[in-house]
Amino acid sequence: MSRLLHRGDAPPVPVRELTAVSADGSRIHVELHGPDDAPAVVLAHGWTCNTHFWAAQVRALAADHRVVVYDQRGHGRTPEPVNGVYSTKALADDLEAVLRATLAPGRKAVLAGHSMGGMTLMAAAGREAVREHGAAVLLCSTGSARLTAESTVLPIRAGALRTRLTAAVLGARAPLGPVTAVSKSVLKYATMGRGSSPERVDICARIVHACPRGARVAWGRVLAGLDLQAGVRELRLPTAVIAGTEDRLTPPVHARAIEAALPHSLGLTELTGMGHMTPVEAPEVVTAGLRRLAERYVTVKGAAQAVSEEEVA
Repeated sequence: MSRLLHRGDAPPVPVRELTAVSADGSRIHVELHGPDDAPAVVLAHGWTCNTHFWAAQVRALAADHRVVVYDQRGHGRTPEPVNGVYSTKALADDLEAVLRATLAPGRKAVLAGHSMGGMTLMAAAGREAVREHGAAVLLCSTGSARLTAESTVLPIRAGALRTRLTAAVLGARAPLGPVTAVSKSVLKYATMGRGSSPERVDICARIVHACPRGARVAWGRVLAGLDLQAGVRELRLPTAVIAGTEDRLTPPVHARAIEAALPHSLGLTELTGMGHMTPVEAPEVVTAGLRRLAERYVTVKGAAQAVSEEEVA
């Protein structure tokens, strides 16, 4: 088995890379880290991010977990979709393709998503592959509906004007340009807590600014009209939720609504002073949450316990 190579904060080198083919023929870039026979964790990144967003979790877990990360369509090393389709159905299709390509029939995994990655899990909640392979879920800094109405990125009073302007920002075609001190300051204000270190701001800026403009704009428009509340109610796996108290993109009101609607909630953790980028801002907390879920639900004993709890519920 190949070993992961680490150098500072550089993204871990995968044991294996492959391409999953989605329902519409779109090709999804997938990376596998860690031992094949270890408990599995599948990580879905958010809007304008890529597999490197999960670097801290991969480094921490890959010694004793099989960690699967993939680039959402149009992000990272996954090309734009063959038919130009960006939709919540496409998010679900792509996740199903990744699960089928990386997990043997019946093999269970913890499924985790940040922001649009969490929305991916909600969109795919009723899919056969999620029922077959999902053992437990971790939702980080995400929402199911009313993203433009609840966002506080624009510092004006809540209402129709702020909602329209926020939707315009999400779908704006203006290029982000190079990573500079000014652009990092803007990104930090919009997506991270005030106490985030310069190093972590820089990590997020370089990831976000690398996102192709076409995918950023197309997915931004999808997010502006998002409604996945039915998907939350369909997500019947044991699910934990994490949110930052200073999240302006998906404020904690979203996490609280999701947690209240989940059929099998494991609770909500609100991280004081953290913004939207919780896996980067609070990597130890997110990693510990993934590890706990894997220990409890991916082992044979944990799987039996999960079934028992569902029967009681």
